[in-house]
Amino acid sequence: MFTSVLIIDDSVTVREQIIRTLESFGLFSRYYEAEDGMEGFKILLSSPVDIILCDLEMPRIDGFKFLRMLKTRPDYQDVPVIILTGMNDRDRKIKGLEQGASDYITKPFDPEELVARVNIHLKIKKLQDDLRRSNELLLELSNTDHLTGLYNRRYMMKALDKELQRSVRTGGNLSLIMLDIDHFKLVNDSFGHQQGDIVLQNVALLLQKELRSYDCAARYGGEEFVAILPDSSLKESVLVADRIRMAVQDNIFSGSLAKLSLTVSLGVASISQEHHPTVDGFIKLADDALYRAKGNGRNRVECHDSERLKNLKKDTDAPHKP
Repeated sequence: MFTSVLIIDDSVTVREQIIRTLESFGLFSRYYEAEDGMEGFKILLSSPVDIILCDLEMPRIDGFKFLRMLKTRPDYQDVPVIILTGMNDRDRKIKGLEQGASDYITKPFDPEELVARVNIHLKIKKLQDDLRRSNELLLELSNTDHLTGLYNRRYMMKALDKELQRSVRTGGNLSLIMLDIDHFKLVNDSFGHQQGDIVLQNVALLLQKELRSYDCAARYGGEEFVAILPDSSLKESVLVADRIRMAVQDNIFSGSLAKLSLTVSLGVASISQEHHPTVDGFIKLADDALYRAKGNGRNRVECHDSERLKNLKKDTDAPHKP
């Protein structure tokens, strides 16, 4: 496993001694050296390390100032720092520990003690890293629909609430698209539920492809999907919804689904500076538009303001004047 250490000490002799000791036990793949805290911090910014050995007495930026600089960067909080200090510096040892150091080594140091302490903190850091990755995975799983890989409804509701608040604060546009697969029950009845799952995954992929990286796509439930489009007007969002509709309509399935012709219906809602609904109210606007799309023949896009949609379509279809 690739591991690296940063050694900060103004003494070349001490740095070389530490490196020789650690190399003899094969603890690290890469060694970084710095003469003071400033140089050490610059190295850290460009080359993340697993552990830091830092002297206290140094020119320019000493060990205490270096520890304070680390505190300003949350991404470095889990990197253990072992301070190097003189045998009789009891007060300075305590001060260093209070300012964030993980441990200390007295100089001149015992090679076996140095290796033992470094090993302990490497193991602790590995446990912390594993725990953090596990927590991140659990969080991702709790926010993700297991079948489609899109966000789930719970996450979508939180994201929509956050975007609504941001839109109110900034006065920006915000749109919501609700998508429903037409006659999905017939898909399950004709091809089976396993193939129905493949159809859901396929639609989710097509939906995601038509969205921007900062849009939020989620499975709302069953064969319904939702897309949150920040900074997108009604006209822009209707065009996005129609691209999604066309992508699904033009999609060609393979295998046992080769004969399937799939379509979707979509409802679009957009808020303005004058109208800021609640989360539930916003969803209802899009849901009502979706209901209207299905009632008007399916495989179409409707928005919460049908008159505005007619005007938008006229604007879109009208030839451009020279």
